[in-house]
Parts: sequence; C-alpha cells; structure tokens
Amino acid sequence: MLNTNCQYLRNEIMEVLRAFGKDDGEFTHYFSYSGGKFFNSIEYENEFYDFVDEYDPQDDLDYKRHMKRFAKLAFYKVLSKTTGVDLPWGALTGIRPTKLAYSELAAGRDFAELFRKMCVSDENTQFIRRVLEEQKPYVGGGKSLYISVPFCPTKCEYCSFITAPVSKTAQYIESYVNCLTKQIELSAPFLEGVRSIYVGGGSPFVLEISQLERIYAAINAVFKGKCEYTVEAGRPDTFSPEKLALSKKYGVNRICVNPQSFSDATLRAIGRKHTAADTLAAYALAKEYGFDINIDLIAGLADETPEDFINSVVQSIALDPANITIHTLSLKVGAKLKERVTRLSDGGVAEMIAASRRLLTEAGYSPYYLYRQKYQAGGLENVGWCKKGKACLYNIDVMEEWGDNIALGSGAISKHVFGGENRIERFSSPKDIPTYISKTAEIIKNLSSFFS
Repeated sequence: MLNTNCQYLRNEIMEVLRAFGKDDGEFTHYFSYSGGKFFNSIEYENEFYDFVDEYDPQDDLDYKRHMKRFAKLAFYKVLSKTTGVDLPWGALTGIRPTKLAYSELAAGRDFAELFRKMCVSDENTQFIRRVLEEQKPYVGGGKSLYISVPFCPTKCEYCSFITAPVSKTAQYIESYVNCLTKQIELSAPFLEGVRSIYVGGGSPFVLEISQLERIYAAINAVFKGKCEYTVEAGRPDTFSPEKLALSKKYGVNRICVNPQSFSDATLRAIGRKHTAADTLAAYALAKEYGFDINIDLIAGLADETPEDFINSVVQSIALDPANITIHTLSLKVGAKLKERVTRLSDGGVAEMIAASRRLLTEAGYSPYYLYRQKYQAGGLENVGWCKKGKACLYNIDVMEEWGDNIALGSGAISKHVFGGENRIERFSSPKDIPTYISKTAEIIKNLSSFFS
C-alpha cells in the first residue's frame, strides 16, 4: 500500500512500483518543494531514503513535469537498490521516449544527459539516437486520417480493442458502414493537408467486398490527393485476390499482414484460426499487387521460447517486407489475458527483443518509431523497423504527435495538435458499436466543432 502526502503523484509512483512488481508493498512517501529543490522521502521495509533534486521550473507546467519525474526517479532508485534489478528504460514510464528526446533537443540539451539521470541503459539511449536519425526526413509531420473498422474473425487473448468475433457483430456491419461513410463524407472540410491515411481494425478485410468498396469510395470522394495509404488487412485468413485488387484500384499502397507468430501452436493458443502457411500465402498474394508490406510480430505470446520467437523474426526477414513491427506483449484492460493473469513475467522476452534488434539490423532494417505501453513484459517496448526510405509516415506522425489525427468510426480517438502552445486535445468516439451507430449525427457535429 502506498501512503503519500501528494495524491497528484500517486499514479506516477504506482507505475514504478508495478514495473518492479511491488505495487502491493508498504511504502510511505513525503514530497515537498522549496527554493528550487524537490524533496522526496521514502520509507520502505523499515529503511528511510531521502532524495533532493535541484531544478528551477520555468512555469507551472514545467514544475509539474519535474515533480513527477523526480518522484519516479526516487522510487526507482529505492527499488533498484533493494531488488538488485535495473530496468532497461530506468525510471522512464511514459510511452514516448522519443518525444522526451525531442523536447530536450529543442531546449538545446543533449537528451542523453536526462536519460542517464533517469537510469536509462546506454544501449537504449543509443537506440533512441538511431530512431531519431531515421525520422529526420519526416520531422514536422502533417495531418493523418484514421478509419476504424472494428470487426475481426475472432478476438485474440491479448487484444483490448473493441472488436468482437464477427459472428457476434455481423448484424451491425451494414449499418456501421452506412454511418462511417457518412462521417467520412461530412469530414471533408478538415481533411485538407492529410499526408497519410490508415484504415485499421480489427481486420478491415473481414468485410464483404461491397462494404469495403463503399468505405474506399467515400475516402476517395473527399480526398483525391496522392499520399501514403495503409490498410491493416491484418489476419491472413481474411485475404483474397478480389480485396487486394480492390485496394489497389482505390490507391492503397501499403498493406499490413499481421501473423504475430509463425508458430501454429502459438496461433492456436492465442485464438487465431489461421496457420503460418496461411500467412505465407497471404503475403505472397499481397506481394503480387506491388504493395509495401508490414509484418507484425509479438514477443512473449503464450508459452513461446526465445527460439520460437527468433524463428518468426527470421521467417519475416526472409520475406523481405518494407516494414517489420516488433511488439512486446502487454497486459491490457479488456483483454482475455488480463482476466487470468495479473502480471507478465519476462519469460525470455528480453532475449527475444535483443535478438530481434540484432537480426533486423544485420538484415538492413532501421528502427523508425518506438513506443511503450503500461504492463509490458520486461518493461520493454514496441519498435517499427523499415527498409531504407520505407518508413510509415502515419506511425511516425501519430506517435510523435506532430500533426492532427482525424479519427473516424467507433472507438476512434482524434487528436488536435496545437504545436505553438505545446498542447493536444482529444475527442473520443463511443467504443460501443450500437452506440456509435445511434449517435453518428451527434458525433459528426461534435467532431466538426472540435476541429473548427
């Protein structure tokens, strides 16, 4: 149990405790600030620890930012000392280490100094340098458009998205497509300047051809410029030549094939209805149409060993896709996995991620975006890797929050970026599909006001 005199810091501190598996421990914390000094005193297991950090905040926002940062660092140092464990990202618990690095560089400081203070490993500090180097041609960003298609053949055990097996949601699809296409049509006024489009899910290819075409046609009717255009076709068992040809016809130039693993035993364990052979067939089919292809893998699934995961990485590299995204398994609210597991162990995941970094680098891939999530196995990260010049603009823009993200459909979260004010506002659509359908007119009106 955490006892603190500063409830504002509770959630930040709890993130550090969870990272060490100590969220049920007895801690007493006292925070104060005086004369440019942040004081954090911690009592744990009958020992007392005092930390003083000198910093002169520029304004209230800067004060709060460092208040949280130094409190997390104090708890990290206590737990690292008492457990003998050093976490790869140290006391950094936010999801965007790159954004923090950019912030430091904009202030005229080398981010390595802050990363070192926050106990980030030298390897990860250098890895962030590689990501920033790959992002150089794209800095500044632009608007992006996200279209939500929340339907899937089955729901994987680790998935926290609003998707449910299509057998249970099929009765909503036609109405959903009607509402979504209407929302796309009426969003035209604020789509000017979009440089990337992402149709995600779920698995958009689970739709019937006529339904998929109506969505494509609605997009093309309001956006006629040439840009990066991705469809998260996703599950290999939803692919067909007709859907790929239709996608090509409407200007899609990037397709995601998401096997997550090339082990049939793992696929069965996580609730997939396809095999590794189906993935290879879907990939070969998509390749015929000239798409840039992304392959998704997840480290830490089911009972996979490092050898199992490494085999999936090797098979992915052999296919020579434009992008390979390596995710670390995360325990998410709403996922079946979280109903039976309260904490993810490393289970060799650190070895998996280390091997993926080595193998992908050797194969000529570069890391182009990185983010972290709460409750990830081993406190690790998700990384997108690309061939030279093949980075996904959408992923970079959304992760670095360089421009507005107009997100349409149920469960979609739009972001309005006020760059000059260092401020972001969000607009969330209802996650529940029937609610989205019944409130589409209201959602369209409110989203229009949000971006006006």
